[in-house]
Amino acid sequence: MPLGIISHTDCSAHMMGEFHPEAPARMAAIQDQLVSSGLDFVVRQYDAEPIEKAMLELCHDSEYVDFVFTHSPTEGIFKLDPDTSMSPGTLRAALLAAGAAVDAVDLVMEGEISSAFCATRPPGHHAERNRAMGFCIFNNVAIAAAYAKQKYGLDRIAIVDFDVHHGNGTEDIVLDRQGYLFLSTFQHPFYPFSGTGPTPPHIVNSPLPASADSSVFRHTIEQTWIPELENFRPELLFISAGFDAHWEDEISQVCLEEQDYRWVTDVLKDIADKYASGRIISVLEGGYALGALGRSVVAHLHGLIGRE
Repeated sequence: MPLGIISHTDCSAHMMGEFHPEAPARMAAIQDQLVSSGLDFVVRQYDAEPIEKAMLELCHDSEYVDFVFTHSPTEGIFKLDPDTSMSPGTLRAALLAAGAAVDAVDLVMEGEISSAFCATRPPGHHAERNRAMGFCIFNNVAIAAAYAKQKYGLDRIAIVDFDVHHGNGTEDIVLDRQGYLFLSTFQHPFYPFSGTGPTPPHIVNSPLPASADSSVFRHTIEQTWIPELENFRPELLFISAGFDAHWEDEISQVCLEEQDYRWVTDVLKDIADKYASGRIISVLEGGYALGALGRSVVAHLHGLIGRE
């Protein structure tokens, strides 16, 4: 079965200011690399559908959802937090980003595609149950995972997050829920300055020093993620795919390369093939050095496909 890519041009209508790193150019950088790599002829591409408002409440408080809808501007910018703003195109983009992840669940679970990558924005892994933060409005991965459990009756869903920032929002949402495993690697100390306190066994945080390179990252995955995933035996695997730990990305100090994203994807695909019938849903999070972002996504997609 083919790999599916789910996206929408309206995700580029979300604007947070001329110099904001989470910019529409990120979508163009990914599309350019899809074309230049030839992957646009290999994958199956889909337009995302916006999620229904009520489905956001699978993970977010209704009061928070209403607040976002009510404050969606018709002009100018409305700040949800110091780093996260809404423009007139933001609400639709956010609904498409969450909708893409939900669409991916149906496409993968019903066997139309083997795995999926959601090339959407705004990202989601910092969004908590009742607040936006860190460029994120709705938690796309957590919503899709909750939807998968509800619709398909899955008992074990793993969410792994290799963004350079801790996935605090995802942790907040799955903290007191059964049937999840959440694994996160991230630079520490670093925004959002979370991920080092005590957690229940299904939350496994792996802080990385600012100097971390390929060897440190890979050792961490081998020592923590692989044993946890082998023990958990996920029926479906989600990836919060942030590429901002790349050495070219000035937002952080971790020094990964494209090959590291291919390697970790290969590791995760082996787990998914073994326990989840190959089912992986990957959702774009960070990555702000445009060239590195595009190349890293292509490396990640090759891993999802399993191409040499």
